[in-house]
Amino acid sequence: MNIVLLSGGSGKRLWPLSNDIRSKQFIKFFKKNDGTYESMVQRVYRQIKKVDKDAKIIIAAPKTQISALHNQLGAGIGISVEPCRRDTFPAILLATAYLTDVLKISKEETVVVCPVDPYVNDDYFETLKELSEQASKGEANLVLMGIEPTYPSEKYGYIIPESTDNISNVLSFKEKPTFDMADKYINEGALWNSGVFAYKLKYVLDKAHEIIDFTDYQDLFSKYDTLNKISFDYAVVEKEKKIQVKRFAGEWKDIGTWNTLTEAMEDNIVGKGVINDKCSNVHIVNEMDVPIIAMGLENAVISASPGGILVSDKEQSSYIKPFVDTFQQKIMFAEKSWGTYKVIDIENESMTIKVSLQPGEHMNYHSHKNRDEIWVVISGRGRTIVDGFEQSIKVGDVITMTAGCRHVVFADTELKIIEVQLGEYINVNDKRKYELEY
Repeated sequence: MNIVLLSGGSGKRLWPLSNDIRSKQFIKFFKKNDGTYESMVQRVYRQIKKVDKDAKIIIAAPKTQISALHNQLGAGIGISVEPCRRDTFPAILLATAYLTDVLKISKEETVVVCPVDPYVNDDYFETLKELSEQASKGEANLVLMGIEPTYPSEKYGYIIPESTDNISNVLSFKEKPTFDMADKYINEGALWNSGVFAYKLKYVLDKAHEIIDFTDYQDLFSKYDTLNKISFDYAVVEKEKKIQVKRFAGEWKDIGTWNTLTEAMEDNIVGKGVINDKCSNVHIVNEMDVPIIAMGLENAVISASPGGILVSDKEQSSYIKPFVDTFQQKIMFAEKSWGTYKVIDIENESMTIKVSLQPGEHMNYHSHKNRDEIWVVISGRGRTIVDGFEQSIKVGDVITMTAGCRHVVFADTELKIIEVQLGEYINVNDKRKYELEY
């Protein structure tokens, strides 16, 4: 089975844990059997491999997410890198071209496209296999997965099938309706549009050549920033006549808000927190190393991170985005391919960061024009190279780098460092990368 996982979006409705850099699919909410937590993307990737260990998975993602994907899934995963955001049609086309031109998969093979962040069980992925098999028959150019609704929702689009059969031709699509219209559609047999569909690779490539002038993957990649921003639904789905829908009646949750997320969480508390016995339907998600106490609350979510604190009624939390958009914030936490960093303190001419590197990983060899840096090792062992001079480092060691000098740190074990940046101009863009000289 070939699968393209769409990993766009910033997920600001899950602020303060998500932001423009850290999308919701990378936040570790879901408890595993061993007691540790995994993110949405880790959960979906693991479930696919459980159902089909040989599945070829390509993640279509903007370049800002690459470090987080490598951090959570490993360096060997398949990624179709979007040079910039251009909506779902360009993203899906680029991934399709990647499969055929880079991975050399036959254009007659099928691919299933789905979001990276649904909360589902294994039967969902079994249905993806069936969706792929149906698309390979060639009865339709597109085969969609339609979710059997459990209630009238204004949040989803609707698919109107021709019949109540498990696989049916599609009559029409309805955009997000009013509550009353959603109820009417459901009574007439409509399905939620899950955003999941399958097609033969050749079909989308041929459609794309009708719209865009390009030769192959490399050519498409080079001109990606000139492509029109348009969704796959508008560019392809709504114009297609030969289209089928396959029903899915299993558990399916579109986790986009705190309200829907907490419905899927196994534990009411993630991180340090206490909820007293006078609380009802309260959840705490805390990434800070300080305790949160909730007392006498109902239907509330409390979330804390280096980026801020949210205390909200669960239903009202769905309307958070306009408020978050008014903030001008520095990114306080990020996952990198080598580990993580968390901003501890910011002053006018200094910034203090806690850096954690995974064993065997290292940063880029780089320099800064406008700031000095000081590293203090607080845990683990490793080595540094500063302007060509290599030395081993351990707990208590202090390494000083003046502006302009080249430096890098390697982690032999898990390595934790306090980094102090000093200068009048401290900016994430003040960084020049180099190839290691040896």
